Amino acid sequence: MMDTKSILSAVKDGSLSVEEAERMLRTQPYVDMGFAKVDTQRRIRQGASEVIYGASKTPEQSVSIARTLIDNGSECVMITRCPKDTYELAKQEGLDADFRDQARICIIGRMPEKKRESYVCVICAGTSDIPVAEEAAVTAEVLGCNVRRIYDAGVAGIHRLLSDADTIMGATAVVVAAGMEGALPSVVGGLVSVPVIAVPTSVGYGASFEGLTALLAMMNSCASTVSVVNIDNGFGAGYIASLIDRRGDSQ
Repeated sequence: MMDTKSILSAVKDGSLSVEEAERMLRTQPYVDMGFAKVDTQRRIRQGASEVIYGASKTPEQSVSIARTLIDNGSECVMITRCPKDTYELAKQEGLDADFRDQARICIIGRMPEKKRESYVCVICAGTSDIPVAEEAAVTAEVLGCNVRRIYDAGVAGIHRLLSDADTIMGATAVVVAAGMEGALPSVVGGLVSVPVIAVPTSVGYGASFEGLTALLAMMNSCASTVSVVNIDNGFGAGYIASLIDRRGDSQ
């Protein structure tokens, strides 16, 4: 099956008619694998390939979807929330794969070249929040961003955060992952003039209600720069941060 770039190249060199190319593009918006309809044109529409949510999928399903995306022109495919078995199967099948344990992300294909000098800053309140922060950081890196990490810098020791104020203020977007009472995004929001994407984590004792307390605190932030994603959604935060960072490409 020809990907979009191959179809356009074939039209250019005369080996494919315009009419045939139009038919192929109209009838190939996705590949129906039976258990999944793989969106092979998402990279054209949104600038990034479809991301595979690995939870509740078998390794065989995830790897098959990833291979389909690679075969249709995707250079780098990300499988989130996946077990290491998925990575091991990808390696067995000869795919170029890397596994980031803390982020629980399997990367298949070539990481993009970092073309921008700008960067996204990812901050987490405590060491227990690192897995969610890493999911955000690795997501942003796979999508072409430079990332600077500031970990274990919660409000219980605010001097740890303030010592990195210059780094935080220089970012194009800031992701802040925090559990417990969820206060850190508001503090960061008061320091910067760029979007702060708050990620409540399910870290904390009983009254944290598995992240609900942090979620509500972040949604009620008095800092105007703060927006909020769902509990433990590091992927969503990293993706949004990459879109903000990428805005500079069109300036």
